[in-house]
Amino acid sequence: MGSGGVGGYFGARLVKGGADVHFVARGAHLAAMREHGLAVEGGPEEIRLPKVNVTDDPKAIGPVDLVMFCVKLWDTESAARQLQPIMQPQTGVISFQNGVTKDDMLRPIFGDKALMGGVAYVGTSIGRPGVIAQTGPLQRLVFGEYGGARSRRAEEFLAACKAGGINAELSDDVRRSLWEKFVVLVAMSGATTSMRHTIGPIRSHPLTREFLLDLAREVVAVGRAHGVNLPADYAEQRIPFFDGWPPEMTTSMHHDLKQGKPLEVRWLAGSVVDLGAKVGVPTPMNRAVRDILILHAEGRGP
Repeated sequence: MGSGGVGGYFGARLVKGGADVHFVARGAHLAAMREHGLAVEGGPEEIRLPKVNVTDDPKAIGPVDLVMFCVKLWDTESAARQLQPIMQPQTGVISFQNGVTKDDMLRPIFGDKALMGGVAYVGTSIGRPGVIAQTGPLQRLVFGEYGGARSRRAEEFLAACKAGGINAELSDDVRRSLWEKFVVLVAMSGATTSMRHTIGPIRSHPLTREFLLDLAREVVAVGRAHGVNLPADYAEQRIPFFDGWPPEMTTSMHHDLKQGKPLEVRWLAGSVVDLGAKVGVPTPMNRAVRDILILHAEGRGP
């Protein structure tokens, strides 16, 4: 559900591995996928699928085993309700959206039993309709049941991922996994979008490098105050990760800003501020990012 940078990329890999995948897309991307299929370009391995199953109406798909939920956060509730006709009692839903509050929005619609936790690491965006552009080699999915059990549906999805060449793993503490990604994402998205630069210049200048790390440190402090099992120095542990990205790497929120689209800042830096306030943890750096970007949060419109 949602066939952009995340859903399009990992969905293409699942198809390549032999899985029965149906894509839900819209607009020019949908039209291009119907006519020419789906391609992944720019990464270490190009993928070209001349024909894919794609629709803008989930009801046309029929019952499904598992949903990869990959829409932008502001579309969460409306997109989730469109999926209700294709849900079975055992259907799993894994949100690979950004942030740590996404499943709180989905739980009232799907219920606890359906929801699994998940995070995606990949540098992708829609390069042009029907084509996913990848920057760098990183691609990884981490997911699991909230109770920590290795369920049949999780194991089967893991097998499908590995068949498609996806670096996938099951997590026995998926809440911690969500926060591990959140630390990296908040810092990367906040720095690249507020500074209007890719990661290369940001990590190269001592002042902007420290700003990047301070954003991450605040997320760690907030997560730990909420009982998440993160090491106190987790931000510092991620320095090799920040340094390992290609210098031209950026984030989806930076892409959205440049294209005049709405921003997910309220669920990223904004969530850090809100969650910090609940536990008395100050978050001045993330507040700065939120306040700098808030006038762009709705996008420029059509």
